[in-house]
Amino acid sequence: MPSAIKNLPFAALFAATLAAVLVAGFQYEVGEKTGWQKPTGKEPETYNQWASKNRFHIGDTVYFKYQKDSVLVVSSADYLNCNTSNPIAKYEDGKTVFTFDRPGFFYFISGQSNHCQSGQRLIVRVMHPSEVEAPELAPSPAAAGGRDFGPPPVSSTSKLGAVSCFLAGAPVGLCLILYLFV
Repeated sequence: MPSAIKNLPFAALFAATLAAVLVAGFQYEVGEKTGWQKPTGKEPETYNQWASKNRFHIGDTVYFKYQKDSVLVVSSADYLNCNTSNPIAKYEDGKTVFTFDRPGFFYFISGQSNHCQSGQRLIVRVMHPSEVEAPELAPSPAAAGGRDFGPPPVSSTSKLGAVSCFLAGAPVGLCLILYLFV
């Protein structure tokens, strides 16, 4: 049997793994270190302030970590009124991962009494693919007056993205090594 035909299943597996890595989105952790909980008033920002600093895309996920609470996906009217009686979806597992499958607005509130009124609610706007622009090139150091501004600060979201890419890319690298040496 020729070696090209012998390696065909392995090559197909490699291609499938590579495709999965290329379409994977970012995972954002709601509340970061404190998680999804009723605000105390001492938080540095609200959930909506946090969301406004991020650009969510189709395929991205939000991770809610919580205890003795729930996450409700609701309509805009139910969000505004903190109405928990008619959720679109309800999650109570303590570690909810929600995937954005379309552009537009998504509304999340706590299912616990008075938590939403206290600020435990979140609006996420997922960008339409036509809104995603190619990044602009940075000016050269000479154009910026010769000053070196250094790299941008690293946020927890970018750390999660880098970890996700590494973990997703590890099987690809392993497959490539096996393919080359087998």
